[in-house]
Amino acid sequence: MDRLDAMRLFARVVDRRSFTRAAQDLDIPRSTATQVIRQLEQRLGITLLLRTTRTVRPTLDGEAYYRRCLAILDDVEEAEGAFRDASPKGTLRIEVQGTLARHFLVPALPQFLSKYPEVRVEMSEGERWVDVIQEGVDCVLRYGHLKDSDLIARRVAMLERITVAAPSYLERFGVPRSLEELVRHHAVGLRSITTGALIPFEFEDAQGPRKVEMGGPLSVTGTESFLDAVVLGLGLAQIPSFHIARDIAAGRALRVLDDYPVPPVPVSILYPRNRQLSPRVRLFIDWTADQFSMKSALNSLST
Repeated sequence: MDRLDAMRLFARVVDRRSFTRAAQDLDIPRSTATQVIRQLEQRLGITLLLRTTRTVRPTLDGEAYYRRCLAILDDVEEAEGAFRDASPKGTLRIEVQGTLARHFLVPALPQFLSKYPEVRVEMSEGERWVDVIQEGVDCVLRYGHLKDSDLIARRVAMLERITVAAPSYLERFGVPRSLEELVRHHAVGLRSITTGALIPFEFEDAQGPRKVEMGGPLSVTGTESFLDAVVLGLGLAQIPSFHIARDIAAGRALRVLDDYPVPPVPVSILYPRNRQLSPRVRLFIDWTADQFSMKSALNSLST
């Protein structure tokens, strides 16, 4: 293994905090990975990694060398790409909230993969906050306001949200006409996946933004269960319009309180700050932004 390949391996071990996972990512035996890093340390005359039974982490020297490796590898990749004008290739590891993946990305993936046949996409769906570096993820697509992090965030959309309820619920409890009437209503509660707290209803009116705490017999964390509970008539809900559009068209859900609009929520792509983007990651981020832009334009034409 040459010096550049050894640098790539070392950077991947640091990213993944594991020889085993790094070796799997690069499709080499674990024994080869450990031997290459040992030889690298011997050649440099320093200890790069601290090894325990549970994890691997860089020493201070290892951290400094890691950052130099990233800069060198990025320069090499950018220089080679500029001269050979090659098509992007390699594995793209992304983490996406499931609803966003199914509505905005998956329908267009056949065209993407046909255009870039040497790119392989590994998509994970989940609601939890992932450690992008340690879990070996290239980028994350997230719905909602973001907590502070060391990641770069690129906003790709602002999603419309609406207040809805099933006809069966409105027949039992009536149609709310003002925010003051909400005290007589139930909500399908949506809990934060990170804190477990109920997410309040949000509105905009002449007085500005308003939050209304809503109670009800059921609260969930999963988006699909949330949607099912709304359609079954268990309470009012605030939900992205794309997610409930089919149920509204079929008469399974109705919009309410349209005089009190719900603030839109951002969708963002997050990626590591400490290194340049590879061509395939940069390409995927731009493509994802285009998918949201096209979908938003189509939704505007249909309303």
